[in-house]
Amino acid sequence: MVYPKSLLSCFPAELSMRGTVARPGLRGLAAALKLSGMSLNERIIADITQAMRSKDADRLSTLRMVKANLMNRKIEKGGELTDEEVQKALQSLVKQRRDSIEQYEKGGRGELAAKEALEITHIEAYLPQAATPEEIEQAVAEAVAETGAASMKEMGVVMKAAQAKLAGKTVDGRAMSESVKSKLQ
Repeated sequence: MVYPKSLLSCFPAELSMRGTVARPGLRGLAAALKLSGMSLNERIIADITQAMRSKDADRLSTLRMVKANLMNRKIEKGGELTDEEVQKALQSLVKQRRDSIEQYEKGGRGELAAKEALEITHIEAYLPQAATPEEIEQAVAEAVAETGAASMKEMGVVMKAAQAKLAGKTVDGRAMSESVKSKLQ
């Protein structure tokens, strides 16, 4: 297979006796693709191909499900999705999986809960780093101090301010909501 020079420049110069560049492995190629400024949608499609080649059935099925969801959203919108819209779609898929895990655990279906947890790890690879509980607590405390909120009636204002402080990170809305409730009571 022939790789574009822009991708090959991401690898150390591995020259054979004839002066040709050695073919990088799939992991190296995937890393190069991620560094080359691909959109999230393109990365997902490239990773589907990689999962097929490496015969990773769990990851492949999750990525196919993600791709189908993104195609449905693209059709609803009537145009290409931006990276922000793709991230929102991925976040909603993670939220659905978390809700499913909760339901499966209540129903005593641990194997299905484990499958959903594995899907979450595959999806979260495409999301920004998640905010830690300590970061959420700190952002909520700062938001309460800034807004001067004192009652539960002002919860929405505090939530909005806290989310603005955590911009660029994935935030678990349920954890933030519980943190805000504990501060305002």
